[in-house]
Amino acid sequence: MLTKKIAVLFSGSGSNLEAILKKVHNQIFNGVKIEVCLCICNKPGAFGIERAKKFGLETLVIESAKFKNREEFDAVLVEQILKSGADLTVLAGFMRILTPVFTAQIKAINLHPSILPLFKGAHAIKESFESDMMIGGVSVHYVSEELDGGKLIAQRAFEREDGMSLDEWEAKIHAIEHEILPESIIKILTKEVNV
Repeated sequence: MLTKKIAVLFSGSGSNLEAILKKVHNQIFNGVKIEVCLCICNKPGAFGIERAKKFGLETLVIESAKFKNREEFDAVLVEQILKSGADLTVLAGFMRILTPVFTAQIKAINLHPSILPLFKGAHAIKESFESDMMIGGVSVHYVSEELDGGKLIAQRAFEREDGMSLDEWEAKIHAIEHEILPESIIKILTKEVNV
């Protein structure tokens, strides 16, 4: 049986990591087994490390704060990912802007909490909520040199409800994220979607 491996990079609570581990890790889709072969976190106290342990996975902590610049950090990431043999790298709440050192060598996808190209960057949830938009949503895209600018793989939107709070808006986004990211991984690794 064909096995495809993924590396998952995260920075925080790891709820999207857990969604991947529950829905994709060691599962078989269209005759392809998908396995998480590497978890990397750039923050030593991140709760996602505990979530990975529940699935028997150790997380490699590479503290971004300890590097002189982004390029040095990215070079270490690339080295570890290449060593792992991952077919695809998934950024699941990985709060780092990646340089060409990474983007030129690693096939990666990113999850973003807005309907791109709107609301790029780290404050997308708040910015989309505070906008006049009547919809919010989530995008999955390939990672490129441009921040949140790579080719889109999937998007899903929801309608703003009357009186919706920021917390409700955010909860809706996270619920969609936990569906759309695993689905995108399966789609790419079982159908060989071209970049």
